[in-house]
Amino acid sequence: MGSFKQNVQETFLGISEAVQEWWSDFTQFLEEAWPLLLLMLVILMGIWWYADPPPPRHVVMATGSPGGSYEALGKKYADYFATKGVVLELAATEGAQDNLNRLIDRNDAVQAAFVQAGVAHPKKVSGIQTLGAIAYDPIWFFYRGQEVKSSDLEVIRGHSKFFHGRTVSIGVEGSGTYAQATHILRASGLDKTNVQFVHLPGEKAVAALQSGQIDGAFIVDSYEANNVQTLLKDPKLHLVTFKRAEAFAKEIPYFHILSVPEGAFSLERNFPNQDIKLLATTTNLLIDDRMHPAIQFLFMEAARDINGKASFFSRRGEFPSFKDSLLPESPVAIHYEKNSYPLLMAYVPFWLAELINRLIFILLPFCVVAYPLLQALPGYRKKRMQNKIIRLYGELKEFEQQLLLEGYRPEQRDEYLRKLNQLEYQALNIKVSKSMASDYYALRSSIDYVRNCLDKGVNPYQFQEPVDPDL
Repeated sequence: MGSFKQNVQETFLGISEAVQEWWSDFTQFLEEAWPLLLLMLVILMGIWWYADPPPPRHVVMATGSPGGSYEALGKKYADYFATKGVVLELAATEGAQDNLNRLIDRNDAVQAAFVQAGVAHPKKVSGIQTLGAIAYDPIWFFYRGQEVKSSDLEVIRGHSKFFHGRTVSIGVEGSGTYAQATHILRASGLDKTNVQFVHLPGEKAVAALQSGQIDGAFIVDSYEANNVQTLLKDPKLHLVTFKRAEAFAKEIPYFHILSVPEGAFSLERNFPNQDIKLLATTTNLLIDDRMHPAIQFLFMEAARDINGKASFFSRRGEFPSFKDSLLPESPVAIHYEKNSYPLLMAYVPFWLAELINRLIFILLPFCVVAYPLLQALPGYRKKRMQNKIIRLYGELKEFEQQLLLEGYRPEQRDEYLRKLNQLEYQALNIKVSKSMASDYYALRSSIDYVRNCLDKGVNPYQFQEPVDPDL
């Protein structure tokens, strides 16, 4: 029992001595290498703040006209950002083209916007990237009056039985509705027929169509939008099916074909009364290409949480995706699509996850450079100790040369001893590691040897014969 207790005591004593020795070496290391460590810290902080600055806590996003579906969608994004500690300010605009123009303007505060595919021409915009499509935007064409056959709605050789002499709203110029309607009219030849086109915003187009002021209206919006639901529920209005949907999709590559089975909109009315096909574009989430990668990741997370749910036309997990990559794809979004966001974000707040991510991003490459320097520090410390010892050896040698050339003078014995005491004091203040202990004590022994000789009143060099310089 006594032996066991003694072994435990010796073990703890050994650990205590090892810790004290490590701490002594560590503090000595800091005292000697602090300039290099400080330089490395400054470099690291510079890289951290300038090469990879922290993400902003405030972002401005353009949505669309007040009261529109994009404004409602933007509020969902703003609520999601708020849960992550980031303020997403929503900016109302005049429509898709206005959103695009504000993104193109490098001096505008807007950094993100909802824009329908087909509004932006890839060759005419710069400084913009896409985070992908986030939803389908069906192209609805409602008309009033007697229901007509699909063939009568088609334009064949520049003629149409239905559209001749009618008044049709194609949306406000600069809006997504106007852009898509114009593409369809131009592709089908309706723009050359005797049709009167008016430019009404969504709510006014709905009211005008229901009151009989116009004969038809293009609406490009989601199935859940109030304007669309109002028109779908009106039994006096009819919905056009795009009989040649495949041909339109071939002609306009960003168009998608959505199938609607009979009775899907209303089983009670059996509306539609047959299977129909709708054309649709997509809502793209566009960003300024200078947006911080962490904010881009946050937008992608919001899109997955909000737009990734199943809807009338989309499957669960279908969005976000790169369905209409007419504009340059964000490298961050491509990475997200392949790898998703780091799991860390699911367990810690956004700002902390981003801080850790930035530290890892900076520290890993920094360590590649810093590691060789850190490896060289022990050699650097040893070299500094050796230089101090060698310098004192040099002063001792110079003292010996003085005794040799000038001769030992008994009256200067006290001065000689003071010089040796000064050398020994300097040696005592040298902090050396265990590996340098032999050199350290060799220096001390050399100083003691000369002192002992002087204490005895003996010149240690009196027996050396002078060397003839001519030999």
